[in-house]
Amino acid sequence: MSRLSLNDLFRIAVPGDPQVRPDGGAVAYTLTTAEKDADDNRSEVWLAEPGHEPRRLTGGPADLAPRWSPDGRTLAFVRPVDGKPQIHLLPMDGGEPRVLATDGAGPPVWSPDGRHLAFTAPYGEAQAHDPVVADTLEYKADGAGLLRDLRAHVVVVEVDTGAWRRLTEGDFHAGEPTWSPDGQSLAFVAAMEPDRDLVPGGAVYLVDLDGGQPKRLTEQGVTCTGVWWLGERLVVTGFTGEPVGHTRLFALEAGGLVEIETGLDRNVMVGAPGYPGAPPLLLGDELLFCARDGGLTHLFDLDGRARVGGELGVSGATAAAGRLAYVAAGPGSAGDVYLDGRRLTDHALPDVELFPLERRVFTAPDGTPVEGFLLRDPALKQPGPLLLDVHGGPHNAWAPVFDGVHLYHQVLAARGWSVLTLNPRGSDGYGEAFYTAAIGAWGLADAGDFLAALDDLVEEGVADPDRLAVTGYSYGGYMACWLSATTDRFRAAIPGGCVSDLTSMSGTSDAGHLLKTFECRGDLAAQSPLTHVAGVRAATLVLHGERDDRCPVGQAEQWFAALRERGVPARLVRYPGGSHLFILNGRPSHRLDYNERIVAWLEQWVIGSQS
Repeated sequence: MSRLSLNDLFRIAVPGDPQVRPDGGAVAYTLTTAEKDADDNRSEVWLAEPGHEPRRLTGGPADLAPRWSPDGRTLAFVRPVDGKPQIHLLPMDGGEPRVLATDGAGPPVWSPDGRHLAFTAPYGEAQAHDPVVADTLEYKADGAGLLRDLRAHVVVVEVDTGAWRRLTEGDFHAGEPTWSPDGQSLAFVAAMEPDRDLVPGGAVYLVDLDGGQPKRLTEQGVTCTGVWWLGERLVVTGFTGEPVGHTRLFALEAGGLVEIETGLDRNVMVGAPGYPGAPPLLLGDELLFCARDGGLTHLFDLDGRARVGGELGVSGATAAAGRLAYVAAGPGSAGDVYLDGRRLTDHALPDVELFPLERRVFTAPDGTPVEGFLLRDPALKQPGPLLLDVHGGPHNAWAPVFDGVHLYHQVLAARGWSVLTLNPRGSDGYGEAFYTAAIGAWGLADAGDFLAALDDLVEEGVADPDRLAVTGYSYGGYMACWLSATTDRFRAAIPGGCVSDLTSMSGTSDAGHLLKTFECRGDLAAQSPLTHVAGVRAATLVLHGERDDRCPVGQAEQWFAALRERGVPARLVRYPGGSHLFILNGRPSHRLDYNERIVAWLEQWVIGSQS
């Protein structure tokens, strides 16, 4: 057995999007790997069934969103053709997949009778060289770039003939559609208000299969974020009031939306890159949903009982024929496919021995308990260097599962480091009061959580107070800047995808207005690390994607320039083409470089400086 190396990035396989066959006997899923020679991520569709080795169904390299036909005889999936995602149909009794839709497509949704597929597709006429004209703040989106007049709309295609028709049009983005039980209409979420870029909005709409004007089904009071027809009722996710609290479950009744009581003070998680979860689903007649509890995303019933829990973190789930399929990560694997609790795949690296994560609870200065996870070699008996790594969000959370993104954690542990991943107030999984505790108080309400944990680890003899470092990404990058500017605790700091100036961020980020208005309300200058940059003494490595529209690269440029002007040892690394999520799904060479640079910087400025 060997320890994890950074090059193991190219051996890690991550399953996702599990889709149980209608008879409940097998699970189709995607499997994503990183290809070194092509410097790209590869995604294929695979099939897992009890008693058989998993087998590949499609050859990739970018196959996504497998969806079973109601009779289970055909598998639809999305594959790019000439750069545009298209729906393909794979006959399960043999044969090659055929292209069904040719105008760009999102994940397909089968009609109950199997005669149609619905999906969203982008529409717009502006060319890449045309001037970008913006009348609202919705003119760009991280990962997509400048939107111009592109809008996502609902499309339906006939399976037999390939004939398709667009059901919606207008200046709005339609969310993923869901079929009515009779197959005669589709529901979707959209924000159609003129000022939706200033005031968060989202309502459920219904459009007939034959087209026509969508009918609004929900009124003010709940901002809807997703909708699914589960059995005979529409289940909706959304939030009440301002968009700063937990996402909740609702059912659309005759009198409007009625909240579905979950028995939990937890945030409903429907799944997104970096935010594990799954849409709500029916297992028989029972409604299940995902929520994060103490860092791990579990699958719950409406009595608040975890149907999939323990040390597993769920990142996708579906049900059919009374059987439950899901993908979950654990301490030794970035993800495996399960069917009714039986593991069908094994994606743990067989020849790699991982250091275990120790769950810890620290006490903040005001007495609030704060959970974290300590990674270190159990054989270490003396104080050593420690890296504090801060998660993003701020409403995300670290989980005690194998981390295939932050590989440097295990590599540093093998070199005698301790790595602390803490879930401070603002983190998800600890109740709504904790979730909202840092609203309007970034750097003020949360910084003490980190420092108190460090004090405890120093006092315990785990951490050497002269060999501390801090890193983090997004909000974590903000906190790496803030802590290095407002304390002298750290010898090195590595902000990634950082936020250094909330004032300029509010006018340049694709989410800047929402951040300013609802998350960081108040004195933006006082909460900005740039205001306090004169206090930085830590050697600082700034890592940033050049096409980051969530935390624009100017945030990194400002921080680097301010440090350089003050003579602080600093380096700026920009990753061409990298969006905000490049450390999750960007070029493998960039992800490897990101990990390598963190290790090298820490060894140079924390370890090397001690000799």
